[in-house]
Order: sequence, then C-alpha cells, then structure tokens
Amino acid sequence: MPVAAKRDYYEILGVSRDASEDEIKRAYRKAALKWHPDRNKGNAEAEAKFKESAEAYEVLSDSDKRRRYDQFGHAGLDAAGMHDFSHMDVGDIFGMFEEILGGGIFGGGRGRRRSRGYDLEANVEISLKETAEGTERTLEFQRNDVCDACNGSGAETGTKMITCSTCGGYGQVERTGGLGGLFGRVVQVCPHCHGRGSIPQTNCRTCRGKGRRPVSRTVAFKIPAGIEAGQAIRIRGEGEPGEDAMLRGDLHVYVQIKQHPFFERHGRDLLCKLPISFTQAALGASVDVPTLSGKAEAKIPPGTQFGQIFRLSGQGLPDLRTGRRGDELVQVLVEIPKRLSKRQSELLREFAETEDKTVLPETKGWVEKLVEFFAGEEEEPKSKS
Repeated sequence: MPVAAKRDYYEILGVSRDASEDEIKRAYRKAALKWHPDRNKGNAEAEAKFKESAEAYEVLSDSDKRRRYDQFGHAGLDAAGMHDFSHMDVGDIFGMFEEILGGGIFGGGRGRRRSRGYDLEANVEISLKETAEGTERTLEFQRNDVCDACNGSGAETGTKMITCSTCGGYGQVERTGGLGGLFGRVVQVCPHCHGRGSIPQTNCRTCRGKGRRPVSRTVAFKIPAGIEAGQAIRIRGEGEPGEDAMLRGDLHVYVQIKQHPFFERHGRDLLCKLPISFTQAALGASVDVPTLSGKAEAKIPPGTQFGQIFRLSGQGLPDLRTGRRGDELVQVLVEIPKRLSKRQSELLREFAETEDKTVLPETKGWVEKLVEFFAGEEEEPKSKS
C-alpha cells in the first residue's frame, strides 16, 4: 500500500492529537474488539480494520514513534522498525498487545484464553480382590459451582453489570515495580473485578456477588483391574469452573488398597506365607492355600526347606495395560513346636539316634566349608609385632 494511501493514525483510533496514553489504550481496545474477525466472520474489511488499528496503536503507544509520526507523518516511520500487520495472523497481534486487551474476549486460539478451573482431589479405598477384578465406586463431594441464581455473574436478578472503576473495564491494572520504579511497570489481574472488567451493580443475594457457591455433587466411576496404590482416576470436567464458567477442571480420585491378611503385593505377583509343620516339610503333604478366587491345593514335596517358594501360575493380579496376570508365590515357613508331649519327645529321640548327619546335603556342605575355613586360619601366618 503506498504511503500516501494510509489513513491518519489518530483518525483510525478516533482520538485527538493530544490524547493521553490511557485514552489511546482505551480507544485501541474498543477498536480491536469492534473489528475482531471472530465478531465479523468472513468479513475481510473488518479484519483489515482490525490490523489497521493495531498498526495505529503500535505507533501512538510508543513515544519515539509517535514523535516521528507527529513531525514527519508516515514517512518518518520508514526506519522505525514497524511490524507489517497486513501479513500478520490475528492471534499473533493479540499476543503482542495481550496486556492491553485483557487477554481478549474470544474463544479458540486467536482470542481470549479461557481460564481453566481448579482441579479437585479425593481418595477412595478398595480391597485387594477388587484390585484383581476391577470395581465401580460412587463418590459424593462438594465443589464451588456457578451460582444458578445469577448464572455466575454475581449480579442480583434485575440488576446489571457496571464497568469496574479500579481497572476501567480492562480487567488488568498496572503498578510500578520495586525500588522506585527501577523494574518498570507490572501488569496484573485487577483485584476488584478479578479480570472480568465489570462488577455487579447489586450483589446476588444467593452467592453475595461471588458468582459461585458450594454445591454437593455425586459421580460414579470405574476403577480398572490391576491399578496400583497411589494411582489416580481422572474424571474430566468434574472440577470447579473457570472465570468464564466454560472450562472446568478435573477430579482426581487417588486409590488406596486395603492391607490383606494373607497377601503381600509385589507388582503383579502376590506373596503368601504358608506355615507348615516340620513333619509336613520332611514327609511331604497336600495343603490348602488361599487365593483371591478361593482356595487351591498345593503339593509340598518331601524334604521341603524353610523359606522355599512354590508358584501358583495365574493366581496373581492383572497388568493394568495388558491384563496379563501374575502369579501367587507361596513361601513355606516351617514351624518347630515349642512344647512336645512325652511320647513325641521319645519318638524324636529315636529318630535322632538313626539320623546320619553326614548324608544330609546341606549339613555335609556346611561342615566341609567349616573345616576348610578353620584350616585356612591355621595356615595363615601370624603378623610380626
């Protein structure tokens, strides 16, 4: 576009040539909202005016560029490092001046970013059997929700919203940084209207102008088989609403698993400690072992040692992703009786007389190692004093 064809920047924003910085800001925000393409779908002229307004604001909001423009017109900006707004995306323009536009007011990727609400957390406890099979739960909780009396506006029915006097409708305020302004100006959300730019003329009696009130909520959800303790079920959209009441947060339900009287969890496997008598260990036996699905028969072979582990295939927990089940590990604990009857003592003494300790593999190996150990100590030379 030739320089001569450009409109006057003051005319574009509708302000006088001696307009203050705040007047220029308000004028640009008004023009940007009026000509934004989201409000003028398919209107190429509106998009052109939107970009034209951005160009005018870039010049008039910069003291050096404004001085050059006032003195030399458009020609004075040739070496001023101007943006080419005619070829810029609308979203990029909003990003440049977001602090002035208050984040914008439009949905999607080019306008105001919808504020996402807060996530909530809760806990639920399930049994180990429910962990193996999966289960369902119903949870009751409270959350701050949109007031149904004022639809979240905070205004009493029949009254209106008025411009916030603190931020002038921008939704943001500027304050001077620390050390006497050394760090410049800081833009922050208006503490009076919380970024909305407007406040109720009369506060809603139900929510007292907050636009939110606590409500009870009940949700049902599924807990998948194989879940680990401490993992969470995310229930989308069951958190609290954002400032614009559009995007809700999520509810995160953390799962705890009750301690089982028989089983210890080790990933997908379950460990069951099984006490047996020393005669069952020596002679072998068939015993009933608890499982999550009932009971199973386990064969204890003769000569079973303390701590020996037997595996029941497929009696563990399913993998959360694949569904493949682990095993149940049965660890044998051989119990020695603390009290013996006279007859039992006699029988054991008779057995002891027939016992040949040298043929027991564990005992034989241990004795051989002991002999080698002491022989080695005798051969070791004594240190000189």
